[in-house]
Amino acid sequence: MKSTRRIQLLAVTTGMLAATAFALPSAQATQGAGTAKVTPEAAASLVAHLGADRTAGTYVDSATGTSVVNVTSQAAADTVRAAGATPRLVTHSAAQLAKAGDATRAADVAGTAWSVDPRTNTLEISADSRVTAAQLAALTKSTASYGDAVHITRVSGTFSPLLSGGDAVLTNQWRCSVGFNVRSGSTYYFLTAGHCTQGYPAYYTSSGASIGPTVGTSFPGNDYGIVRYDTSVAHDGTVGSQDITSAANAFVGEAVKRRGSTTGIHSGTVQALNATVNYGADGIVSGLIKTNVCAEPGDSGGSLYDGTKAIGLTSGGSGNCSSGGTTYFQPVTEALSAYGVSVY
Repeated sequence: MKSTRRIQLLAVTTGMLAATAFALPSAQATQGAGTAKVTPEAAASLVAHLGADRTAGTYVDSATGTSVVNVTSQAAADTVRAAGATPRLVTHSAAQLAKAGDATRAADVAGTAWSVDPRTNTLEISADSRVTAAQLAALTKSTASYGDAVHITRVSGTFSPLLSGGDAVLTNQWRCSVGFNVRSGSTYYFLTAGHCTQGYPAYYTSSGASIGPTVGTSFPGNDYGIVRYDTSVAHDGTVGSQDITSAANAFVGEAVKRRGSTTGIHSGTVQALNATVNYGADGIVSGLIKTNVCAEPGDSGGSLYDGTKAIGLTSGGSGNCSSGGTTYFQPVTEALSAYGVSVY
């Protein structure tokens, strides 16, 4: 969120949305003797191999540390088990949930957010305080044909972009946060949110010293931007006191931390991937990471990380760090690839 104004509007869709029906009394993990743990990356590869009609996402079971792959047939479960992951038979495929997400997007209700939760095998739709009773009724009607594949809930506050990783950086209009320091050869930059770099502003410290110019921005659609450091500005490859040595993709169930210039460091877990946020007049952003980590205005662009791994850039959300909330992040790997830079 830009600290000068908050528009709270979020719509989330996930790339793991999809559908087929495999009717079961309940969804259960089916694990054979000797099933080995596999990495979240390997589990994601299994999902990609089997396809959206036979799977419905993957997550890490926090109690066992096991990668669980949702499947819609016994044959797919056998394939997953043979690869060393834990299969879980579910009712709704990724393809069916994707169609439910498309219906939610088509309803175009400002103040809504939606994403697939692989743990509940549902499309979770959140409606903030701006959504009227009539709009909620219309949204319910537009998704009714998907039955229990869709779950709609009210959330407090409003969805909005969050401006201000880690340290505060300012333009003459708003305050954001540094995400991660990056480099290409001998030239150094920092990544932040794209809604912080709209208009290619120059950035300054809170004391008014020049940091450098914006040299790249992508918002809406994506939410990342890049600012080049002036040669006189000191910088390092840390988030606070945490050294950052690599970048990685998030996975559902991952324990993460966020650092921002308004609220400092807060912890939580990844709840969904490939979320889409409808910020209303500010546009729609897709491919985001959904978390239960709190954030507030001025935290935008800030760092989402897991130990030494860079994970994401703070985009927007609802709630606050007193009562809690939901925050969405731009995957950092996409920004690194777009600008040809690396963390250090």
